[in-house]
Amino acid sequence: MKGMMRDIDSGAWWARYAAPTRFFPIAGRLVAPLFMLAAMLASIGLYIGFVIAPTDWQQGESYRIIFIHVPAAWMSMIIYLAMAFWGVLALVLNTRLSAMMLQALAPTGAWMTFIALWTGAFWGKPTWGTYWVWDARITSELILLFLYFGVIGLRASIDDDRKADKACALMAIVGAVNVPIIYFSVKWWNTLHQGASVSLTAAPKMAQTMLAAMLIMTAAAWAYSIAASLVRVRSLIIEREPSSAWNQSLSLQQKALAGVVPK
Repeated sequence: MKGMMRDIDSGAWWARYAAPTRFFPIAGRLVAPLFMLAAMLASIGLYIGFVIAPTDWQQGESYRIIFIHVPAAWMSMIIYLAMAFWGVLALVLNTRLSAMMLQALAPTGAWMTFIALWTGAFWGKPTWGTYWVWDARITSELILLFLYFGVIGLRASIDDDRKADKACALMAIVGAVNVPIIYFSVKWWNTLHQGASVSLTAAPKMAQTMLAAMLIMTAAAWAYSIAASLVRVRSLIIEREPSSAWNQSLSLQQKALAGVVPK
C-alpha cells in the first residue's frame, strides 16, 4: 500500500511539471541564460575555428565552413528525433505540453536543416566543383527539410488543436525513419559526401583545435535550439490557453508593468 502511494505521489510530481502552467515559468527562467551561453560558445568556437585552427592540407581554407555545417547537420537530425520522442509521449500519455514541445521544435529544426544544406552547398563548390549534387546524404537531408515543413504546415492547416496534435505526432514519428537514412547514407551507398570525421567508436580524424572548435559550436547550437524552442513553446501555451486563470493573471501583470490599468 505504501509503495502504491509512493507511485501515486511520484506520478503527481511528474504531472505537475508536465502541466503547461508549471512549465511556463521554468521555461522563462531558462531562456535568457541559454541564449547568453549560446552566444558565448559560438563566439569562442568561431574564433578557434576561423582564427586558431590550422589550414587543412587537402581542402585549404574552404574546410572551415564545417564548423557551422556539421553542428547544424547534427542538430537537424537530433531535433527531429526529439520531435518524434515528444510525439510518442503526446500519443501515449495524451499530454498537451508534449504536443506543444513537438510543434515548438519544428521551426528550429527546419532552420538548422536549411543552414546545413546552405553551408554544404558552399562547401561543395570548391570541393566538388558544383553547389549541388543529388548525393544520397544531401537528398535525404533535403527530405528532412520537407518533413519539417510538413509538420509546420500540417499544424497550421488544422484548426482543432487535439486533431492537429495527433496528426503532427504521427507525422513526426513516421518521418523519423529518414534520420538513420541520413546518418548511414555514406556507408550504404556510393556517395560523394565524405564520411564522419568524429565518431564515438574511433579516434577523431582531425587536429585537436579543429575538434575543439566543432564541439564548442555544437554546444552553442544545442543551447540556441533549446532556448528558441522554449520561447516558442511559451508562446504556444499562451495562445492555446487564453482563458486559464494563470494566463489572465499573467496578462494583468504585463499590463501593470507596462503602466496600463484595466478598466
